[in-house]
Amino acid sequence: MKKNLLSFLTMFFLVLILTACSTGSAADSDKLTMVWYPNESGNDLKAARDEIGKAIEDVTGKKIDHKLTTDYAIAIETIANGNAELAFMGAQGYIEAKNKNDKIQPIVVPSGESGTIDDAVYYSWLAVRKADTENYKTDGELTIDNIVDAKFSFVSSSSTSGFKVPSSDIVSYFSKEEKWKVLTQEDLMDGGPFFKDVLYGDSHQGSAVNLLNGRADVAAFCDTCVANYVELAEGEENTKGAIYKIQADAAEPFNTQQGEEFTLINVTPVLNAPFAANMETLSKEDFKKIQELLISDEISNNESIFVPADSEAFGLFTKKANERFVSVNDDWFNPIRELSK
Repeated sequence: MKKNLLSFLTMFFLVLILTACSTGSAADSDKLTMVWYPNESGNDLKAARDEIGKAIEDVTGKKIDHKLTTDYAIAIETIANGNAELAFMGAQGYIEAKNKNDKIQPIVVPSGESGTIDDAVYYSWLAVRKADTENYKTDGELTIDNIVDAKFSFVSSSSTSGFKVPSSDIVSYFSKEEKWKVLTQEDLMDGGPFFKDVLYGDSHQGSAVNLLNGRADVAAFCDTCVANYVELAEGEENTKGAIYKIQADAAEPFNTQQGEEFTLINVTPVLNAPFAANMETLSKEDFKKIQELLISDEISNNESIFVPADSEAFGLFTKKANERFVSVNDDWFNPIRELSK
């Protein structure tokens, strides 16, 4: 009898504990967790992360706990499973998180120079070392014809501009040839049949470093994630043939590639990255407060968040004209979803 009673009491308290764990949410907590991709987890962006966190703390009255990551998959899983209420992530990562949990919802994306959603894009690059530029020309013009059998670096299979968009570009370009008519994005994920070898940088910065240190012949990465480390050396920004140089005082991970140059051989616009929320753990009230804060003039005029183009400060977003955060709905990301079909 005592044994049965003890078992009953043990099970009773276990149920209470599990119930408490499963029903707890940020609405009942004094803390919100925000998860960041590896690209934005570096020490150089700490001030920018903290500034956004402080602004959210002020409107919600809740402490922001910044969760930094070294892996895209960890960040995506963290927001999807409710271990974070908020995340800054690429469009592909947002889609993957929402596929895991339909309660994932976009809050805002950074606009384009117009201050609207119309030009809310950044750019996916395919780059080669400047010294190798001539190897990627056909009839005197830069093309991606000669990337076959190259050592190639992507960012992560969950990266929008570091995998999803460039792999779609490559498949679309080469599938016109009889030899590659059944080429798929999955074929590009590992060495053979298309590439000699495939590496992953785990961040856009890491993919660029793979190129510059010679581990890769061609690399995919985006303009915004390396903007704090590079300067335009020749040509027009975000156009094929533009040459960029690593700044003389570039911080890690580019501190050993200072002065190195690379050439863009392919450039594709990509939908801007969202701040997203898990609505299972974030209250509607806090969602509204955060969204209204982020789209406000107060934030768009905050030079620690939208850093002036002529500033030497590191930031997450650059202000060249009327950039600001704008709200979006889930349907806005459908063009990225289409790339997987």
